[in-house]
Order: sequence, then C-alpha cells, then structure tokens
Amino acid sequence: MRIQTLTEETKKNLLEDLLRRSPNQYTEYEERVADILYKVRKERDKAVFEYTKMFDKADIHEGNIKVREEEIAEAYSMVDSSLVEIIRKALKNIKEYHEKQKQYSWFDSKPDGTILGQKVTPLQKVGVYVPGGKAVYPSSVLMNVIPAKTAGVEQIIMVTPPDSKGKVNPNTLVAAKEAGVDCIYKAGGAQAIAALAYGTESIPKVDKIVGPGNIYVALAKKAVYGHVSIDSIAGPSEILIIADDGADPRYVAADLLSQAEHDELASAILATTSRDLAEAVSKEVDAFAAELSRTEIIRKSLDNYGYILIGETMEDVIDIANEIASEHLEIMTRNPFDVMTKIRNAGAIFIGEYSSEPLGDYFAGPNHVLPTNGTAKFFSPLSVDDFIKKSSIIAYSKEALELVHKDIICFAEAEQLTAHANSIKVRFEDGE
Repeated sequence: MRIQTLTEETKKNLLEDLLRRSPNQYTEYEERVADILYKVRKERDKAVFEYTKMFDKADIHEGNIKVREEEIAEAYSMVDSSLVEIIRKALKNIKEYHEKQKQYSWFDSKPDGTILGQKVTPLQKVGVYVPGGKAVYPSSVLMNVIPAKTAGVEQIIMVTPPDSKGKVNPNTLVAAKEAGVDCIYKAGGAQAIAALAYGTESIPKVDKIVGPGNIYVALAKKAVYGHVSIDSIAGPSEILIIADDGADPRYVAADLLSQAEHDELASAILATTSRDLAEAVSKEVDAFAAELSRTEIIRKSLDNYGYILIGETMEDVIDIANEIASEHLEIMTRNPFDVMTKIRNAGAIFIGEYSSEPLGDYFAGPNHVLPTNGTAKFFSPLSVDDFIKKSSIIAYSKEALELVHKDIICFAEAEQLTAHANSIKVRFEDGE
C-alpha cells in the first residue's frame, strides 16, 4: 500500500480522489437509466420482462415473476442448516438493537385547552432491492427488512435479479423468509427500481425503496426520488482505521482487506502516527492479498483507493478521519473511547481490536446500511426512523385561540396574507 505523510496537500488530493467514486460522478450512465425508467413507466411488465431477458438472460413472465412458496421451500433444502441457524441468531441481534429505536406518538395537553402532539405512522409499502450480481448478500436482506418490520410497515416487497434459469439465490430466499418479507419478485437493475417506483401489472408501487445496488440501481433510485422516497444513493464501500503504535499490524491489515475485497472502487485507509506500524501493515497487506480468494479485486482497490497516512499527532489523524467521514471507522489505539469522543463523522464506529468491521456487517445488531462518500457528515445509518413518518397534531379550544388570535392576525398581515388573517378574524367577529 502507498504510504504518505499527512500534509494539507496530501489531504486535498486524497479527498478529491475519494470523491471521484461517488455515483454522482457517473453521469454517462444517466441517459441509459432514464431510458429504462421511461420504458418501464410506459410499458410496465412488458418492459421489465424484456430487460430481464436482456441483462439476466432469464425468461421471466407474469406466471413466474413472483417467487412461489415452493421455491422458498426448495431454497431451505439447499441451504446448510447451520447457516439458517446463524441467520436466525443474527436476526435476533438486529431486531433487539432496532427495537430500541422505535418512536411513539405523543400528545401534550395544557389547562387552557391546547393540545399539541406528534402522530407516528409506519409507511404502508416498502420495496427492498437485493443485489444478485458479483456476490450475494443475505445479510443485507436482514439489515433492510428488520428495521422496516420493527417500524410496523404493512407490506414489504423485495426485488432481486434471477439467474439465467429464472432462479433466485437460495441464501437470499431463506434470509427473506426469516426476516418476514411479504412478496419477492424476480427483477433487478434499474428496471426493478422503476417497477417499484411506478408500479406494473405484477409489481405494486411502493412508498419507499431501500437497499444497495450497482451504478444503474443507484442512479435509478436518484431519478425516482420524489415519486417515492429512498434511503440513500449508496457509493462503494470504505473503511478507515485509526491506529497508534500499539496496534497489531495483522489485525489492521486484515480489516483493511475486508473492505478492499468488495470491488475495485472500495476504499481502505489507515491513518496512524506510527511509521513503524505503517510499514508493518503494508507488508501484512501484501502477504494476505497473495493468499485471499479475491486477490485481483483487492489489488485494484488498493492501487486505486488504498492509503496509509502518517500524521504527526493523533489530532491530525482524527482531523483527517472527520474530513473523510468514512462509512466504517475502526479505532485501534491505547485509549479508543477517548478517540471516539472526538469523532464527529462516521457511519459506524468500531472500538478496540476485537470489534472488527465484519462483526457489524453480519452479527452485532447495528445496521450495516451506512452513509458513504463523505455523506456521514449529514446522513445516518438505516434505522427504524427510515420507515415511519410523523404528523403534527394541533388542537386549540376557542378560549385558547382567543388568547393569541390578535397576535396571529398581526403576523399574517405583516406578511400581507390577508386571507390568513381573515381565517382567524371570522371566529371572533361577534366580540370585536
């Protein structure tokens, strides 16, 4: 891995380099995505079937687009029972964590007859996109579905691309069944996002679309935002590790590679105050990369977006971490909780050498759908909050309104909104 001394110049170059990974930079795909969205909106199922044949080589039609219970039962027979049990353990942890995020309606009444409050309502229909290309992610099924179920969403609809035989990966189907998905449809790519956003004869329109995907899926979600809500426009995966000279270089190297193996655009960065650690980690990375299964992807990822940054002080290291605002942030220092208190921007923070990133991906409970590409400065992980909406409640008695009606009239007239003022005046005409 390249080792750089942390300066203002290297910081500037690094941030510019990382921003090039954003889906917003891939404008050359937008026209193609717009064509797919337009065709699905006009031709509905017909377009979905045609694109599925074109991209996935599968013959999908109205009779087989929806996954049947028999297919789910077959999936259970194909998945090792030990994996099913692990999925159930992970599901339990994820559910328990997200249960603590639940919000409830509240009302505040006062003696003067004023009632103010907030009504919390779950979304009615949510669509979950699950990838089916380079890798299969049953963990993402759990992470997207369980907070929606916890929030009380009435119907959860999943879309995922089939293989050339029209089959969905059995691990994905088992995870979906365990998590409580209501309907599963064999559709992927931008055409699946369009189907969820606009509705077709087979796939119902939803209120919100969540879940990761390739650049076509990301840009399609961006384009349909407004017709439906979305969770985020996900970028490539990333990890940043803050470490001092007490960190184990093998642990650091292994954790960097856990993200580098996702794809060629993934980013893996170590920020440290120790040159000895930097050099040791670089050697360990080379050794691990030579023996791991996705070596080619790892090497391209590290060549493009892998860095070891050496700062003069821990404050310098923390500063660059906050600037990068990484999706995953690990802290391997002698006083990790002290460092954690100074972190403002990160999707998920992993504290200590035994809290490696895959723990969060699969099992601990917090959501692994996280903000990427610096958006942790203003976005949060997927949560129960993403599957509810809030309505304000206002109820005034005549007596309560009478106490403030002249103030409201004055405010409205100051904005030259006489109809607003009149709406209040008419209620007290007899007393004027």
